[in-house]
Amino acid sequence: MSEELKEPGGKVRLYVGAALGEGARVVPDDGQAHYLLHVMRAKVGDRVGLFNGRDGEWLARIAEVAKRDCTLECERCTAPQAEVPDLWLVFAPIKKTPADYLTQKATELGVRALQPVLTRRTIVSRVNLDRMRANAVEAAEQSGRLSVPEVRDLQSFDKLLAAWPAVRRILFCDEAGEAPPIADALRAAPAGPWAIFTGPEGGFDPAERAALRALPFVTPVTLGRRILRADTAALSALSVWQAAKGDWR
Repeated sequence: MSEELKEPGGKVRLYVGAALGEGARVVPDDGQAHYLLHVMRAKVGDRVGLFNGRDGEWLARIAEVAKRDCTLECERCTAPQAEVPDLWLVFAPIKKTPADYLTQKATELGVRALQPVLTRRTIVSRVNLDRMRANAVEAAEQSGRLSVPEVRDLQSFDKLLAAWPAVRRILFCDEAGEAPPIADALRAAPAGPWAIFTGPEGGFDPAERAALRALPFVTPVTLGRRILRADTAALSALSVWQAAKGDWR
């Protein structure tokens, strides 16, 4: 009798790029095959969950096993595709370990896109996009999410704002000026696509703050009296937005 492979948090789930459907055969990439065969000690007949962000989640049977790879065959759909709320996180790059944590937790919290932005006070000027994508995939696999957030190229603040779509409202976490508490501001805010803007450890430059506050689709907010690290501020804002406007309701 075959069985589902189990991790501490539940069955093994893998994000794949291939189309999924009844009878579809999927060859996992080298890293996934190594994990299944040599870490989880998988064998023919064992089952894993597969998702690709388009076709829902499928229970797949390990149909063939070779020394270094294997083939999975989809048996049945276990969950239809579900969309996360249309929320972006725009954040100034931070150091490696906090950046990993931010990517993982933002994925768990349901962001649709991760957009690093280079502000005037940003200390970290490079972003490892491959590392970010790997962290996002792992977090989606472990959290039960059916999609992986889009990881976008680093952009300058000015370029990003110049091309910003006016239909997407911005929740601007502004700790340097007067602003209503985030929960109060969101209570009366309209629905629709949103983005959360958080700055670097030193905060936004006065000219950047002025540029954001001048836009009609920007809502400045405060996260309270305490000084928060950049990653803490971003995750706090995401949590409040999900509770007020997202899929926590």
